[in-house]
Amino acid sequence: MSDARTRVVGVDVGGTFTDLFVLDEAAGTAEIVKVPSTRGEESVGFMNGIARVDDRGAQSLATIIHGTTVGTNALLERKVARTGLITTRGFRDVLEMRRRDRPQTWGLRGGFEPVIERALRLEVDERVLADGSVHTPVDLDQVRAAARQLLEQGCEAVCVFFINTYANPSNEQAAAAAVRELWPNDHVTAAAEVLPEIREFERASTASLNAALQPVVGRYLERLDGDLRARGFGGELLIVQSNGGVMSRRTAGELPVRTALSGPAAGVIACAAIATAAGHPDVITGDIGGTSFDVSLIAGGQAALASQTSIDFGLVVRSPMIQIETIGAGGGSIASVDAGGMLQVGPESAGSVPGPACYGRGNERPTVTDANVLLGRIAAQRPLGGGLLGALDVEKAREAIRRHVAEPLGLDVLAAAEAILTVANAKMAGAMRLVSIERGHDPRRFAYMPFGGGGGLHVCAMMREVGVVTGIVPRYPGVTSALGCVMADMRHDAVQTLNQDLAAIDFAALRELRAGFASRCRARLDSAGVAFESVREELVLDMLYQGQTHTVAVPVRADALDADAARAAFEAAYRAEFGRVLDGIGLRVMNLRYALIGVRPKFDLSVLAPRGEGRTEPLGEQPVYFGGDWVQARRYARLELPVGARIAGPAILEQADTTVWLEPGFEAVVDALGNLILRQP
Repeated sequence: MSDARTRVVGVDVGGTFTDLFVLDEAAGTAEIVKVPSTRGEESVGFMNGIARVDDRGAQSLATIIHGTTVGTNALLERKVARTGLITTRGFRDVLEMRRRDRPQTWGLRGGFEPVIERALRLEVDERVLADGSVHTPVDLDQVRAAARQLLEQGCEAVCVFFINTYANPSNEQAAAAAVRELWPNDHVTAAAEVLPEIREFERASTASLNAALQPVVGRYLERLDGDLRARGFGGELLIVQSNGGVMSRRTAGELPVRTALSGPAAGVIACAAIATAAGHPDVITGDIGGTSFDVSLIAGGQAALASQTSIDFGLVVRSPMIQIETIGAGGGSIASVDAGGMLQVGPESAGSVPGPACYGRGNERPTVTDANVLLGRIAAQRPLGGGLLGALDVEKAREAIRRHVAEPLGLDVLAAAEAILTVANAKMAGAMRLVSIERGHDPRRFAYMPFGGGGGLHVCAMMREVGVVTGIVPRYPGVTSALGCVMADMRHDAVQTLNQDLAAIDFAALRELRAGFASRCRARLDSAGVAFESVREELVLDMLYQGQTHTVAVPVRADALDADAARAAFEAAYRAEFGRVLDGIGLRVMNLRYALIGVRPKFDLSVLAPRGEGRTEPLGEQPVYFGGDWVQARRYARLELPVGARIAGPAILEQADTTVWLEPGFEAVVDALGNLILRQP
């Protein structure tokens, strides 16, 4: 048995399964553990997985890195803490006014309910102007009275959000200090502490969501940490951020809004490393889970970062995060025929509870998984999860498709099942085009890497739909996000709005601001108690021409932070994005963004490679309905295939965490790292 202190575990809690990737750095080995998730009690599934790692349990582990969906799910389901807002008089409705957008772009229907109801949004006298001057000092007696009123109304958390505090946070800081003196817990969020950046709605939304999540995520992480310590865990518990980095449990409790979409972000980090090692640094990733299809683009081995995202309509988070597009097309997405006689798939999902009709848990409406089961692409007696769910009920899947799709459309049940997959594939292909073609990338020069439990079932269809030449199915597609947790570096970001003409900026003061960012971010790195191979920083200026609205992200060097370097870097970035520069127009700097990255030790991906001679003989054959007819597909144990094994479709490659459907005309080769490299000869 190897030294237990060398073992690192990545944990991703999904709607159906909790996935663990266990890396023993000393022995150079890796294993996966998969257990059922416990809906509403995510920590139970987490601890069940830890107990399965080996008989020593938590005390055998050095580090646990967790990608959590607790915050995201709480926002989507509106199961957040009762939260109050104290704001500048006249601005209590910023959260509802938003950007005057609407849920239905071309319709008049739809509603929006902020996470903080209007009765809990209280106003006080104060005002800071856009230039940072204090027009009206804050009335602290009003602030204290508002805080007491919110406590009487049952609020557990509070957000203090004043106008223009990106320019001068003094009023907001004084108010937050007054609230903290009488608030019975630590769940007090000051907007300028979370996002000192221009744009009032985005700052109000991000800070309010952070406040509403603090009790929910904080309790979850404290309970998790307590359970781990009780079982002998003496290492570090780290949490994946939406920017693809990790942070300490304490920081995650303070800034839970930064955990939104952390699971998919970890998956993209893993895909970038795997694809680059496989010789394909340009790749489109597609995570197919039970509810959604999350797609991202990696160019040159680097995932793109977005400055903000929407968790749901009106729930905007402005924080650096990996650019991920999400649509409602997963294994549990429900198929139906609308009033106009059109077949629709998603966004409504059966989720993991009750799940697809074939689960036999009470759902009678057909899903994408039901279609795959009926058509023979998932063997009912060998379901996903290595049998953790038990056998699937083909007849329940057939009846659901017959009743809700086949009969309304006048199709036979097999044609209806194929139609469900055709519509789902078209939706997913549209998302892939969104991150590639619509952003100026030719998808033909990218490989496609599917992951998640359902990714391998649709890989060939996605390649055909989008025109991708190469597909890469990683060794363990269903636990890729857990693998990404182990790979992620520690990262902390900071931002400050400048809103000044380039010619007027005091670069000496700017260098002092950068030094302050470096000091605070370094303190957060050090507090995590984690060893790093190196520490590097990234510095970005958000710049634009005078008169423009939208900025361009301009990377600059910390040791060359001056006006000439900033101008040259902006022109290079602007020309790369738009093909030209605009001579004779002044430049403006809106924000300074800073990131400090603690580079964690990387492991050799060869630990994932097949060992020994393996097995290339098929396990047997299975009938699969494809293109309007039945074909005999050979079945293989995917993880037993040796390096260099070549499989021609039609074929089904089975493993505990996924199934890969290789269509007729496609070929798969096992590369040196155990990936399946797919091509259509």
